[in-house]
Amino acid sequence: MKKTLVMVTTVAVVGFGSALFGTTAHADNLENLQQKQTQIQNERSDIKSNLSEAEGKIADILVDLEELNQEIEKVDKALEENQKMMDKTENEITDTQSEVDSLEEEIVKLEEAIEKRYDILKERIVSYQKSGGNVSYLEVIFGSKSFGDLISRVAAVNKITESDQALMDQQEEDKKQVEEKQNKVIDKLDELKEMKTELEGMQATIKEQKKQNEDKKETLKSKEKDLLAMKEELQMEDSNLASLEAEVSQSIAAATAPAPATSVEEDSSNGNLTTLSKKENNKSNSASKPAVSTGSGNISTAINAGYQYLGVPYVWAGRTPSGFDCSGFVSWAFSQAGISIPSSTSGLSGTGSKVSYSNIQPGDLVFFNTYKTNGHVGIYVGGGKFIGSQNSTGLAVADMTSGYWKGKFAGHVRRVR
Repeated sequence: MKKTLVMVTTVAVVGFGSALFGTTAHADNLENLQQKQTQIQNERSDIKSNLSEAEGKIADILVDLEELNQEIEKVDKALEENQKMMDKTENEITDTQSEVDSLEEEIVKLEEAIEKRYDILKERIVSYQKSGGNVSYLEVIFGSKSFGDLISRVAAVNKITESDQALMDQQEEDKKQVEEKQNKVIDKLDELKEMKTELEGMQATIKEQKKQNEDKKETLKSKEKDLLAMKEELQMEDSNLASLEAEVSQSIAAATAPAPATSVEEDSSNGNLTTLSKKENNKSNSASKPAVSTGSGNISTAINAGYQYLGVPYVWAGRTPSGFDCSGFVSWAFSQAGISIPSSTSGLSGTGSKVSYSNIQPGDLVFFNTYKTNGHVGIYVGGGKFIGSQNSTGLAVADMTSGYWKGKFAGHVRRVR
């Protein structure tokens, strides 16, 4: 088989672990690398500006929450004080009702006394009348037989009249007392009932105010949660960009360094590069073979690689068990299975083949539209769950069928095979 040697330089094999800017950097010249570096720096500057704005809004929300908590405390205290007044009023109503019951008993007694007086008056009137007749006081007086008898009869009539008048006066006084007591009790009951109604209205108003404050609190907490999630996403993107910037800087350094010549053995039968060797060393059959992954290539290895590190904190640009970011963890997990994939969300979003969510399998990559399309990535583990490194939880298994992640998942799934 005929073979030829092709001379290449080191800069020609410099590559990126990311597809953020499209194709790999094998054909990039120094100017393109510098342009990419500038673009990354601009993007990071924008992200940092958004981070600063998000942190400012979070601070404002925390201030609003503190003020709202103080307002809720005041409302709770008002409810407590109002309840005390209601309890006191209830007790007074109970006491007044007891007083009403006592007065009603007294009224019954007074009415019995009045009834007796009526009976006495009736008896006296009968005594002034003759059997079957209708004799008046004047007839009794004028019926006297002598002056002395007249005087006696007038005195008797006056005495009877005065006695009757006293009974009538007492009758009226008792009636007046009964009416005054009745009016007093009724007025007091009406006043207490009116107070109770007013307190109940106040209680309802305060409870409504409390509910509104609680609703506001929930709204503010929801906004705070969204802002914290956005902050997390911005931090993850910044870490990804920082990683890319480091790669670009390394490539620029490599491109500006002296480029030692290397020889690549090309198989003329298919044009594939098969051997890379030092020019001054191996021009014979002892040329080294291309790098080969040492892992098993088993997807289950990638799926299970992170379980022993659950809880490891989120670290910007982290790619080791001492700390991961989202794309760094995915890249590391697959490397444990001997599979090399990019270490940025942008690069991973174009890795492997796209599959529909209806055909998703454990080991597939799942992407979430956070601060940007495909801004977060994890490894699907089955049952609607994925394992990934989140800023709020560190490395953890999360549910993508409900809550925050459900709202961010748009069905983008990639299969690495």
